[in-house]
Amino acid sequence: MPSAESAQPATPPVLAVEGGRATVRLNRPAQHNRIEPDDLRTLLAHLDAVAADPTVRVLVLTGTGRTFCAGYDIGALARGDVPVGDAGTPPQFGDVVDRLEDLDLPTIAALNGGVFGGGTDLALACDFRIGVEGARMFMPAARLGLQYYASGQRRYVERLGLAAAKRLFLAGETLDADAMRSIGYLDEVVPADRLATRVDALAASLAAGAPAAVVGMKRTLNAIARGALDRAAVDAAYAASIRSEDAAEGVRAWHEKRPPVFRGR
Repeated sequence: MPSAESAQPATPPVLAVEGGRATVRLNRPAQHNRIEPDDLRTLLAHLDAVAADPTVRVLVLTGTGRTFCAGYDIGALARGDVPVGDAGTPPQFGDVVDRLEDLDLPTIAALNGGVFGGGTDLALACDFRIGVEGARMFMPAARLGLQYYASGQRRYVERLGLAAAKRLFLAGETLDADAMRSIGYLDEVVPADRLATRVDALAASLAAGAPAAVVGMKRTLNAIARGALDRAAVDAAYAASIRSEDAAEGVRAWHEKRPPVFRGR
């Protein structure tokens, strides 16, 4: 009998927006949610749509079925169907991941299963990663004869450290969920039946913050990690935040013991 996953229709990534939360779902479960060339353009369009929607406060990236993402379609690699960024072609994989990392929203990767190849970088670009027990990760670039793109290697070193990056890129180690947690790849490991509840709680917490403050601090933290901090710009943003309507509302709400009502982005 065919599996439940094989019976589900495969589609490009799907975007849903509800109640201030956007969810992008990779939706090729029978193919372990691999990323096909045209999916890159779809993902970029979804990210642009979310960035342009002032009602959205948080983005969740997840997958359908038992795998979060198997990375870029190896069959496309074998055919030489690899975007190089020319006009009229899909964007490069790294362009999409960089766009996700720099999105002016807090982002959560809800890893419903294993994550492999470029999928590991897609999740790493998110601000938070929550994975299920039994998840695994593997980076096969060296075994495929590939020199990984620069921004992906930079992300690994910045977020996981040089030693962990070398274990994954050079030695090609497969890590289980506990090891993923120990190197900082996963922020939390939860049973599969608790993933949705935990992601909902984190998304609600992120959405409760003042949007401008959350986005501004995300930009600053990323800049610090990259060694690219513009101190004058951050100081100016700090001074402006003190005089902002959101700060006044936050203080009023604190004294009145009620949830603040912040402006949209």
